[in-house]
Amino acid sequence: MKLYELQAIAKRLNDFSFISRARRVEDNTIELVFDKNESYFFTMTRGHSFVYKAPSQRPMQSYNAPFDALLHSLLSASKILSVEVPGNDRLLRIKVAPKSSYKDKIVVLQLEFTGKNTNAILLDEYGIIIEALRHIDAQSSFRVIRPGVELLDLPSFERKETESELSDVDAFLEEKYTLVQAQKLRELKKQKLAATQKKIDKLEALLAQLPSETQLEAQAVQYANSANLILANLYQIKAYDTKLETYDFEGNQVSIPFPKGIKVNRLSDHYFNLSKRARNKAKNIHIEKGNLESKKAFYENICYALQQARTPYELELLVPKRAKSLRKKEKLKEGELFWIENYKVLVGRNSTENQKLLQLAKANDLWMHIRDIPSSHVIIRTDKQNLPESVIRAAAKLCVDFSVKNPGDYEVDYAQRKFVKVQEGSNVLYNKYNTIHVTKEGVEIRV
Repeated sequence: MKLYELQAIAKRLNDFSFISRARRVEDNTIELVFDKNESYFFTMTRGHSFVYKAPSQRPMQSYNAPFDALLHSLLSASKILSVEVPGNDRLLRIKVAPKSSYKDKIVVLQLEFTGKNTNAILLDEYGIIIEALRHIDAQSSFRVIRPGVELLDLPSFERKETESELSDVDAFLEEKYTLVQAQKLRELKKQKLAATQKKIDKLEALLAQLPSETQLEAQAVQYANSANLILANLYQIKAYDTKLETYDFEGNQVSIPFPKGIKVNRLSDHYFNLSKRARNKAKNIHIEKGNLESKKAFYENICYALQQARTPYELELLVPKRAKSLRKKEKLKEGELFWIENYKVLVGRNSTENQKLLQLAKANDLWMHIRDIPSSHVIIRTDKQNLPESVIRAAAKLCVDFSVKNPGDYEVDYAQRKFVKVQEGSNVLYNKYNTIHVTKEGVEIRV
């Protein structure tokens, strides 16, 4: 951010009387809602900090660090005393009187747009640090950022910037939002598509490696012949032999290798077992192939939905970031695991996984399915009677995006798991349900 831009923003923010809500909505982005309905966002990314104005949107996840708790308690519903840019520093100082205080108290949110040292710092009226987005110790900088420490001034710096005048600050910040979102959308879409394509490529490789039923049947016959030849020549096999050189029953010379660690009198059993496994695999290879193909189709649907996504929020919903440390233990053997506003959402990628999810679901979990067509089953894990509507909408969107490619209007039925009765496989009967209508194109959802 340029100095004149921050000065114009400070002047605009002084038009407001109070901050109705303060929260972190992304790892490095803070939302401040002024006078109940004007949302301004402060992105404090090192080396790429900026301010933009946009409609308020529920964050993908909640932030519960000490900084977030204090930001909410001290700034939400607080009265604005002043907003200023001190001196020639690229700092925005928002001075407020917290509503929660039982006596007069002043708190300052200092937003520092200073390149690699970009930070958001809560201060008391004496300049003592209450908490900060990023802590900095004495080994990293002379300017220590830790609770209870006095905040030192930034070193003086002579700036040479081309100044301009912002006639309409809100229009400038809204345009900034449009440009930033467009760039972020392009970068995220490229990243998410690459990650999903990697999964598709892996499944294609597994499909290519699958032996055919004919190959497996031939292998079963070969193993059975080897077992019979070992039995026929058992009397001449020594304990130290590593292979059997002999002739098969048609008079052809053959060499049968002996696996390590198996006694001579168990060699024929070993090959008979291999023959049995190959024959069983030949009978069921179509099931394995079907599972792999259904998973591949699942990820191809994700790719299609990613290409249609219009916002970074939709992209993060479809292909979320890697699990946080507290969720690393959360693994799902059957299906895909998602988190929507801290609710665990399970999605089946094929009929087998749909069956498994129905078995795993608890009575009060919410179950979803597209009406009248085969689709992924979606389970929202919850013990609550009433889920937030935003979670239900987002899960319904996932259900459609992961199940179909064709645009159109789809009806997604949802009910508590206890009202869903399994008939055969993943076919179910259900009652006491509600329906969400999802339009798949750019993916608009209406209820």
